[in-house]
Amino acid sequence: MSIVNLAAYRFVTIDAIDIWRPLLAQRCEALGLRGTILLAPEGINLFIAGTPEAAREFVDYLRGDPLFEGKFADLPFKESFSDAQPFRRMLVKRKREIITMKKPAIQPELGRAPSVDAPTLKRWLDCGHDDEGRPVVMLDTRNAFEVDVGTFEDAVDYRIAKFSEFPSVVETNRDTFEGKTIVSFCTGGIRCEKAAIHMKEVGIDHVYQLEGGILKYFEEVGGAHYRGECFVFDYRTALNPQLEPTETLQCFGCRAIVTPEAQRSPLYAAGKTCPACHPDKGAARAA
Repeated sequence: MSIVNLAAYRFVTIDAIDIWRPLLAQRCEALGLRGTILLAPEGINLFIAGTPEAAREFVDYLRGDPLFEGKFADLPFKESFSDAQPFRRMLVKRKREIITMKKPAIQPELGRAPSVDAPTLKRWLDCGHDDEGRPVVMLDTRNAFEVDVGTFEDAVDYRIAKFSEFPSVVETNRDTFEGKTIVSFCTGGIRCEKAAIHMKEVGIDHVYQLEGGILKYFEEVGGAHYRGECFVFDYRTALNPQLEPTETLQCFGCRAIVTPEAQRSPLYAAGKTCPACHPDKGAARAA
């Protein structure tokens, strides 16, 4: 596979967004990279892809250039590979938050929630409890359509449509966490980190974030205790536990997830419609 896909984030105070933004854009364009970099006062979040040489040069640039004041010197990157470029263009955007929760009091740089690494989590799930004997509850912090592509066995899923709904559903259901160890998880770690911090701040005990999210879990221990695929926000749509693109697609018309089975439907037209949005979907159901 000729393309390296990089994903990384860090919660860290950034005061020089207007200076960094054009320089990052220029460097990515010069390297032929595509994807998205989000910059906010609370940190950086990026998904970019390019040749192995370009990817390595960008990692060295972000970690080592004096421009970034050492904020990313030890920034971990998650890597996966694909045959084709999964992004159409390169965007570097300024945002209010790198992941929107609408809880500005949360400042992860001032203290992370406890984390659990993939091998430890697998060991907990193998035996059904943590090292202190508490039952482990996997809490999916992703949107409902992502969860439908795949998730951990018996994971709690609140069917949220957007991450900003998370605080309210946790408050409604907080009593269900009593006496249990909660492991929040998401695709790459950014949402579950904010989620875990929020839960600690509102007084929920024994909360961990899955370090590096599902993608890091796949990388380190494979698909143990996970069912299905992992949705990703690029043209690969979904990855299997070997971090390989699958046959699952996303409809260009309505953005619905289209399984291989749905792709065989007469209502599916690549790049146009799927069984969820085709004009004749009502007639097909009636038949």
